[in-house]
Amino acid sequence: MEDMPNIDVESLQPIDGEKLFGGERVQTRPKILLLYGSVRQRSFSRLATEEAARILEFFGAETRTFNPSGLPLPDDADDQHPKVQELRELAQWCEGMVWCSPERHGAMTAIMKAQIDWIPLALQGVRPTQGKTLAVMEVSGGSQSFNAVNQMRVLGRWMRMFTIPNQSSIPKAWLEFDDNDRLKPSSLYDRVVDVMEELVKFTLLLRDRKDYLVDRYSERKESAEAFRKRIDQRSM
Repeated sequence: MEDMPNIDVESLQPIDGEKLFGGERVQTRPKILLLYGSVRQRSFSRLATEEAARILEFFGAETRTFNPSGLPLPDDADDQHPKVQELRELAQWCEGMVWCSPERHGAMTAIMKAQIDWIPLALQGVRPTQGKTLAVMEVSGGSQSFNAVNQMRVLGRWMRMFTIPNQSSIPKAWLEFDDNDRLKPSSLYDRVVDVMEELVKFTLLLRDRKDYLVDRYSERKESAEAFRKRIDQRSM
């Protein structure tokens, strides 16, 4: 380590192939939480997540969908509010998420953003979203756009999630759902299937390894320094 004098040798670890590729695999169904960004009576983002949930269930996932109606604005209520507690419990429960927002004024909706803002980066010493998978979708009233999904990708990275490469954007959503509120057969429907299939695959692939994949040198170093300080204080 003479050529890297700034490295904390106690915190730097070689890649552990056994932790990365070996060990037993979890046999339970992957747990996926779905969030949507509109509370309209006929919400196309909700209808899209309902269709996505059916597809996820086919691929073997266990799904739960959060209803944002009644969720207070961030910081406008105590975090003990029942809707906030419900959302945070679901965020801890799941192994992956689907975020689906309408595009409003060229961006995701405030309803979508409020849900994400109520999920903290750390909660009681646990990061509820770190290492979990994420798929992003959007619905638009007009021509196809990717503003909302691009914004949600940024947020997914900020929340330390593995956002899968594929995504779905449904333009003129009011034309794509039938009278029974089901997504009509089309290439747009096929893309939703693609995204959900990919999400389940990535979730199965990563969930057994996520703790090791997000085990970072800087955090091990910080923990080691804190431990050394505690030991030094005891010896005084």
